[in-house]
Amino acid sequence: MEENVRKEYYELLKFESVGADPAHLRDCVDCAMWLKRWLEALGFKGELAMPDVKGGVAAPPILFAERAGDEGRPVVLFYGHYDVQPVDPVGEWRTPPFEPTEVDGRVYCRGAQDDKGQFFAFLCGLRDYLAGAGESAPAVKVVLEGQEESGSAALMELAPSWRRKLAADVLAVCDTSAAAEMRPAIVAGLRGVSHFTIRLTGPNRDLHSGEYGGIAPNPAQAIAELVASLHNPDGSIAVAGFRDGVEPPTEPERRAAETAAVSEQAYEEDIGCEPVGGQMGKTITQRNSFEPTIEVNGLHSGYGGPGAKTVIPSEAIAKISMRLVPGQSVRGAFDAVRAHLEDNVPRGMKLSVEDYNPGAGGFRLPLASPVFRLAADVLGEMDARGAVFQWDGASIPVVSVLREASGAAPLIVGWGQPDDRIHSPNESYSLAQFAKAREWSRRLFAAL
Repeated sequence: MEENVRKEYYELLKFESVGADPAHLRDCVDCAMWLKRWLEALGFKGELAMPDVKGGVAAPPILFAERAGDEGRPVVLFYGHYDVQPVDPVGEWRTPPFEPTEVDGRVYCRGAQDDKGQFFAFLCGLRDYLAGAGESAPAVKVVLEGQEESGSAALMELAPSWRRKLAADVLAVCDTSAAAEMRPAIVAGLRGVSHFTIRLTGPNRDLHSGEYGGIAPNPAQAIAELVASLHNPDGSIAVAGFRDGVEPPTEPERRAAETAAVSEQAYEEDIGCEPVGGQMGKTITQRNSFEPTIEVNGLHSGYGGPGAKTVIPSEAIAKISMRLVPGQSVRGAFDAVRAHLEDNVPRGMKLSVEDYNPGAGGFRLPLASPVFRLAADVLGEMDARGAVFQWDGASIPVVSVLREASGAAPLIVGWGQPDDRIHSPNESYSLAQFAKAREWSRRLFAAL
């Protein structure tokens, strides 16, 4: 990596752009302004859209930038996000989370991969292409937002009114992973995601567990019982109506997905335990690529500090997310889960459902897409093994919305690997991955 590129990359990483935290709004604005100036140096015309303030909280800005190109060539819309996950638990970081630190060819920092490293490498590849192409180039539009990690609410609301502005032929995204051993992967589908919080309240205050034990109902125990009721003993989802409409993969899709499958042993080495989540009897690929999920993201109740505090807590909360697949109704899935929770509230408890974010549904793309054929040719030039297709278990909900608003064919190719530890302490991205994303971008624009 050239020293000027490393300097720019590090500058971008140092912005503490935690988009979900209002305390970091200024960092998000500064980051978006930096990116605007960077793109304008390449001949883009940039603008920052400041979403409306809701509930007294302003959202991070959305950057839209456009560079004119030759008539008759495909128009490329590129999407990425500059917001990053919170750094908690900060004590587990081996290096300061917003101080880029290079160790053995890897850059450690929050956002090093997700998604600053990925999208910035792609934009550097575009700069490389433009340096050689002169004035002869496709038109390029760039959308970079600061809310992807918390649901993209502002961009989802704004995109339908930007149809003319976003209109494009290809929607390029660099925010996913390559296959094992860095084999190139074209994402042919993504699951959708919705999330919400449930709260159980019981006593009117925390109670002495001796004086009230055996009398007062315990919200901590109740929340455990309630979330456990979401699944059957075999790991299948126990919520009636949740799977309504699920579209199973075609046989060619299933075969292609299994071709790129990671072994159970590799998963076990990665996560440190057996990969036994989900429904028994289904392969890892089936469970991750084509099946919906309901996951408990966090449980909070009572005392968790040093030593003991013998109380019966007055309330408990659970953070829950759902990964959705094509055919499922976003609202229908949520309504089914809500009805199940209401029907299974433990005795003595009151339930409230809060902070519902509908997100977006999942989608799958036709394998015969001309854009896929072009991408496969380009990636085959980069790697003699050729590209594989993946149906990613993760979600980028706004991609569905941008696809609809722009009319563009999505082309999702990323270069992440399990070692990157995204969403965890000690996130990193290797210089080799950065170089691959950069080369992919340069070759893609040349092919277009």
